[in-house]
Amino acid sequence: MLETIGLGPADERVYNALVRRSRATAVELVTDTETPPAAVRRSLTTLVGLGLATRTNGRPARYVAVAPDSALEAILRRRESELHDVRSHVRTLMEMYRAGARFAHPGELVEVVSGRDEVNHRWVELQQNTRTEMRGFDRPPYAAPQAHTESNPVELDLLERGVKYRVIYDRTVLELPGWLEDVTRGIRHGEQARIAAGLPMKLAISDDRLALIPLLRIGDAALTASYVIHPSPLLDALIALFDLAWERSVPVRVTMPDAGVDEAPDDELTEEEVKLLTLLASGATDKAASRALGWSERTVQRHVMRLSQRVGARTRFQLAMEATRRDWI
Repeated sequence: MLETIGLGPADERVYNALVRRSRATAVELVTDTETPPAAVRRSLTTLVGLGLATRTNGRPARYVAVAPDSALEAILRRRESELHDVRSHVRTLMEMYRAGARFAHPGELVEVVSGRDEVNHRWVELQQNTRTEMRGFDRPPYAAPQAHTESNPVELDLLERGVKYRVIYDRTVLELPGWLEDVTRGIRHGEQARIAAGLPMKLAISDDRLALIPLLRIGDAALTASYVIHPSPLLDALIALFDLAWERSVPVRVTMPDAGVDEAPDDELTEEEVKLLTLLASGATDKAASRALGWSERTVQRHVMRLSQRVGARTRFQLAMEATRRDWI
């Protein structure tokens, strides 16, 4: 139990026996713990050194246990301070490592991963090793025909553990069946999602440490290769590209699960209306919105007309501006 603060099993037995007695001689502790005298003396020296016990003068010498709450707390504070110093040193070492790696071995800065299983393994590994934030571009084509019909279980697990996910989806995903439901599940777990037009590639960035660029062309039946980008000016450029695209993209918002379904108060929207406005603001056509929502185009047009009348808008642009002003999207 106390190994993390520097006590071995024998030390802990002696310490427990000393705490039970409050004060004791080495001989008494030898008897209590059934441990050789030399080993007990070594343990007592360790306990005194850690501040868990004191040694009295006189013969025979007696050892007095320091109150465990204050003694152990003092050790824990020292350990926390030491760990903080180590973390600071790790950051310094990483800065030195990145600076050296960028130019010492340029041929190792871009790694090509081949094979479907290896690519999938590196994708999962990239996410699982993320400590702060995953960022990425998501766009067709998809190798799996069931893309966006099932959530990414690794993402949901990491979101629960406090890792941030920021994902920009290409506008072309709006016509994919199941996309909106999949993204809605992610957002309700904490994903931040946006939509943009013309994303140049698929991209995943783990912290500021690694990036993954899948290689999948139109017509490919499976994802069989990816680039892994290590710390380098290229990785810096990909991070800057993501940040620029994020600022120019449209947020995807959803209402809470208990929001109204058919009717809502005057200044509130139903969940379906929020989805519709988000799709329209991101440039979706009536056809794309109808596919994403599972509606007919006529139903989409009817909802747009009702929302426009509700806010006094004559055009879709005015509707989008008013929805933004009211913080609906």
